[in-house]
Amino acid sequence: MLFMPWGEHLEIGIAEIDEQHRWLVDTTNSLHALLSTGDAQAAELGVILEQLMDYTMNHFIVEEEIFDRLGYPESDAHKAQHNIFCEKVMDLLTRHDMGETVGVEALNLLKSWLTNHIVKVDKQYVEHFRAAGIAV
Repeated sequence: MLFMPWGEHLEIGIAEIDEQHRWLVDTTNSLHALLSTGDAQAAELGVILEQLMDYTMNHFIVEEEIFDRLGYPESDAHKAQHNIFCEKVMDLLTRHDMGETVGVEALNLLKSWLTNHIVKVDKQYVEHFRAAGIAV
């Protein structure tokens, strides 16, 4: 059984964003699988954390560009949450690079963030996007 199964509960109805969310969930599951082996190498963990940081920042750019284009009224608050998450991931990556063990903490952050942010926060913008003809 997957650590974080993908399902309709995580879909928001915008194909590009759903694909990006799916990649983040799949990568979280890869991190879990790596940590579950019990012999995860620091270099492997660092690669996954860097991929997550890069991909997440690019994902946020896509979302925020749509916010700006459509005049999403909650854009500033949503962007602030994105910034907080990026700071947390960057902190984990920095601590990892300094030799600290952060794998389980990263896993818990990712699962909590993805579940809460997608299901609660991202779904708030769907109606605004639908009104502009963006969402399915």
